[in-house]
Amino acid sequence: MAAPSNDVLPGKAAGLAPERASDVYGVENWGFGYFHVNEAGNLAVSPSGVRNLSVDLLKVVEQLTEARRSTPFLLRFPQILEDRVAAVHGAFRKAIQEFEYEGSHLGVYPVKVNQKAEVVETLVESGKRFNYGLEVGSKAELIAGLSQPLTASSIIVCNGLKDDLFLRMAILSEKLGRKTILVGEDPEELRQAVELGRRLGLKPHLGVRVKLYSRGSGKWEESGGEFAKFGMGAIALVRTLNMLRELGCADRLKMLHFHIGSQITDIRRAKQAFKEAARVYSKVRQMGFDVEYLNVGGGLGVDYDGSKTASEFSVNYSVQEFANDVIYTIGEVCAAEEVPAPIIVTEAGRAMTAYHALLITEVKKVIKPGVEGDYSIETMESESEPVIELLDIARDINAKTFREDYHDALQQREDLNKLFELGYLDLEEKAKGEWLFWQICRRAVKHSAGMKQRPEEFEELERLLAAKYVCNFSMFQSLPDFWAFDQLFPIMPIHRLNEVPVERGILCDITCDSDGAVDKFVDIRDEKESLELHAVQPGDKYYLAILLIGAYQETLGDLHNLFGEVSEVSISIDPEGQVEMGEFQRGDDVRAVLRYTGYDPEALRNALAQQLQRRRESGDITGDEEHQVMATASMVLDDYTYLG
Repeated sequence: MAAPSNDVLPGKAAGLAPERASDVYGVENWGFGYFHVNEAGNLAVSPSGVRNLSVDLLKVVEQLTEARRSTPFLLRFPQILEDRVAAVHGAFRKAIQEFEYEGSHLGVYPVKVNQKAEVVETLVESGKRFNYGLEVGSKAELIAGLSQPLTASSIIVCNGLKDDLFLRMAILSEKLGRKTILVGEDPEELRQAVELGRRLGLKPHLGVRVKLYSRGSGKWEESGGEFAKFGMGAIALVRTLNMLRELGCADRLKMLHFHIGSQITDIRRAKQAFKEAARVYSKVRQMGFDVEYLNVGGGLGVDYDGSKTASEFSVNYSVQEFANDVIYTIGEVCAAEEVPAPIIVTEAGRAMTAYHALLITEVKKVIKPGVEGDYSIETMESESEPVIELLDIARDINAKTFREDYHDALQQREDLNKLFELGYLDLEEKAKGEWLFWQICRRAVKHSAGMKQRPEEFEELERLLAAKYVCNFSMFQSLPDFWAFDQLFPIMPIHRLNEVPVERGILCDITCDSDGAVDKFVDIRDEKESLELHAVQPGDKYYLAILLIGAYQETLGDLHNLFGEVSEVSISIDPEGQVEMGEFQRGDDVRAVLRYTGYDPEALRNALAQQLQRRRESGDITGDEEHQVMATASMVLDDYTYLG
């Protein structure tokens, strides 16, 4: 994507139409109809996908900041969750009708994708008409799932490794009227479930996780395939089937399950897996096992960059195409094998939750290499040889000589540093030389932009010159997948979108870690190494949104530098366009994060008090000073962990 023009007339406002602003940040490409730039130049959210029912994010932020709520905060849109549930289930219903599929479809939400109570409860409530169920992978998730008001036709799928207590609770859930299916990762786990069921006088619903030869595509493709962490290959599957027969429990095998990885980017890989899974199902049915459910797992992806390709951050298919391929492929194989069509279970999680949450952060300061300093090329004077040479280059650099000039400047900078190290140059002269060097670099980058084949050194130089926008958030807490996997998320300003962005920048968080920077950004053709941003003057409020973070990010985040969970609020809009804001849930204060890491805040406070008392008694401080320190410490303990 071409960078916006930097040719802004001095003293005049630079106008930018909403359509052009959308192009700069790709909103229409990745927004899925939920996000757009409005006429005021602000980012707006349409929770139901209807543009005239939208929420202006700047107005929301202003309302929160007026109420003395500071960033960062997470904005949650439960109506987007409701819309995603309807859209995904609607796609499968349409596919079933179109291809005259003789079975049916059930969705289950994998709780691990976002375990927040509000998220799970919203999905369950909005999914009742579709008999939407849950997938759980731990005892904690199981208890949370069993407490939900699921319908009688909903199911709970238990994946992952299970101990005796996990199995016991799942089996006993029959007493709650639940249909809970224990998916075994190996034969012995299923044997344990059967034996425990007999002791309890109950017959558990069993499933088998099958390890397919087929793999998905994208960053998580190694979740599938014959060397995947979970599941049984053909040898273990046959052993398990024989074991169930020997135990007299062949009729309890209700589900075959497979998973080829999260965020499947290429639909062709998915179709191959659907066909293989349907074949396994058919062969198991032909062996006399009346399996009801074929669980095709998760993998329904999200187009984070808007390119609609098989790139790591996109998908080359629509939800409807995915549903069509699942239904048609499985139906075709079952018809050929002359076995009943199964109830198809899907575990879409990312596609359900990613769009519904975004993070608002405020830019606290902007750092630009070489911009500091009250110097002028026209009036600067020096007696140091490297500075004089750099001054001449800065005055003469032009479109014809900029490459040679840049190389000369590199040599002069080297000489400058050597002279300083040897003690022949004072600090003031060194500062002048560095300032001149960066001016030359900026001019060289500007001249190189017009080249048909821009040398790599100037691409790298432009990256180094990108402004650092220091933002009030922790990447490790709010964007763990960027840090761990280089997963990209759409990022853009929420206002001033009717102005031409004249800067290129990266985002730096407020942790004391050099890894705490976002330096890759989504683009329809390729990832960008800097983002188009606006100039920020001292005192300006400038807010950015990090979008599509509703899947995985919240509970995977960590406490690096003891920056805790962020504040959050849920927002909805009624049919008349009135915006309704839920209760503001304040993020972690300092007391909370200290407790997480084993400290007793009151013990820490008492330790401070004792130190101050000894200092006062020895005459080092006054009583007023003692009180001042303790009052400040109490305020710190009660404060939000982020900047105010």
